[in-house]
Amino acid sequence: MTGTHTIIAMLSGYVLARFRFKGRNQVIFAFFITQMIPLFIALAPLYLLMSKLHLLNRLPSLMLIYTVMMIPFCTIIMKSFFERIPPSLEEAAMINGCSRIGALLKVIVPVMLPGIAATFIFAFVQCWNELFLAIMFIDEENAKTIPVAMNSSITKFDIDWGAMSAATVLSVIPTLILFAFAQKYIVEGITQGSIKG
Repeated sequence: MTGTHTIIAMLSGYVLARFRFKGRNQVIFAFFITQMIPLFIALAPLYLLMSKLHLLNRLPSLMLIYTVMMIPFCTIIMKSFFERIPPSLEEAAMINGCSRIGALLKVIVPVMLPGIAATFIFAFVQCWNELFLAIMFIDEENAKTIPVAMNSSITKFDIDWGAMSAATVLSVIPTLILFAFAQKYIVEGITQGSIKG
C-alpha cells in the first residue's frame, strides 16, 4: 500500500516538477489545501461512502482512504526533490536514445533514491500509526489494525498495561527494521534539501 503511494507520488511529482501546463498551479494549490483541512470534517461523508461501497469493517476501506490521504503530501515532497535534479540529466539520456520514461527510470530514479526512501518512510509511518480513521471504520476483531488493538486495551475503568506494552514493542519492530535498512537513504534524503548545488 505504501509502495503505491510512493509510486503515484513519484510520477505525479515528476509531472508537476518538469512540465508546465494549464491548471498546474491550481493542482499544487489544491494539494496544499488538502493538508490544511482537518480530517474529522470529511469523516461523515467518508463513512457514508464506505457504507455504500460495503467496505466498513474491511481493510480495503483504510487502504483506499490512506492512499487518497497520503498522495497529495507525498507528491509535494517528491516535486521538491525532482526540482533539485537538473533537467539536463534526463535530456542527455533522451539524446542518447532513451524515452522519457526510460530516462526517468534509468537516470533520475537512481539519483532520487534518498528522496524516494524518505517519502516511503514518511508514508509508511503515517499509515502504520494512524488510529482515528481505523477506529471509525474497523470494528471487527479480525480486521483491527495494531493501533486499534492497542487502544482496546484501554477500558472505562482499567488499562491492561501488560498487553499494551507487548503490543507496543511488537508494533515498533517493523518500523525499526525499515529504518535500519533505509537509514543511509533517509539521512541523504533529509540532508539533500539543505545542500544547494
